[in-house]
Amino acid sequence: MSKLLFSQEEISSLSFGEIEIIQPKSGYRFSIDPILLCDFLIVTSGAGIIDLGTGNGIIPLILAHRDKAAQIVALERQPLMADRARRSVALNGLQDRIKVVQGDVRDLPSELGEQPFDIVIMNPPYRAANTGRIAPNDERASARHELAGNYLDFLQAAVALLGTGGRVFVIFLAERMAELLSEMRNLKLEPKRLRLVHSRQGEDAKLVLIEGRKNGKPGLNVEPPLFIYKGKGRDYTEEVLKMYG
Repeated sequence: MSKLLFSQEEISSLSFGEIEIIQPKSGYRFSIDPILLCDFLIVTSGAGIIDLGTGNGIIPLILAHRDKAAQIVALERQPLMADRARRSVALNGLQDRIKVVQGDVRDLPSELGEQPFDIVIMNPPYRAANTGRIAPNDERASARHELAGNYLDFLQAAVALLGTGGRVFVIFLAERMAELLSEMRNLKLEPKRLRLVHSRQGEDAKLVLIEGRKNGKPGLNVEPPLFIYKGKGRDYTEEVLKMYG
């Protein structure tokens, strides 16, 4: 196992499924966002899935554990992160079910093929390039801010990759929900399900989870809100604890 690691990396374990993932000791590390997104997903067994901007590969690893028939493509622009995702896939023995491709959503690589996908998953950079504090680390900066492509680039990639009736799943900032929904409808990715994510009860929503369907009919189901923490502390609610197993 140690041969997979560089000196600046470490292996993190997730409680469910005994999943192990290689992460940098400093740099981009997965947060709770992919955990929330995976829980929100509704995936038909054996569906063709692609994760746009996979980072270190956490979403494909979780989905491969959940569905033993899943075939998943993981697209990542940053070469070091794509390499880390490949090694995490190998660490978990999932090379036959997860394919990591290094490429940009703005110029989809031919390696993805011409066959449409059933499901596109995305956790795009949340913040416009000229807003908020930009992380000093390049990996974290590009993951959080729209420095190399924005959410619209991700949505346009989803349109190109999905067949009619295919579904896209997105996690995004709640404060930018109106523009996201508007662009989804403009691109014929009809919003079908929506769930707001709050840090605690009584606080404004921070994130939004959205499912859209390519060329779908109008009709949006707004689900009950999700709360991350109970009380004023940092203890997860029972629902979030179940997500982590």
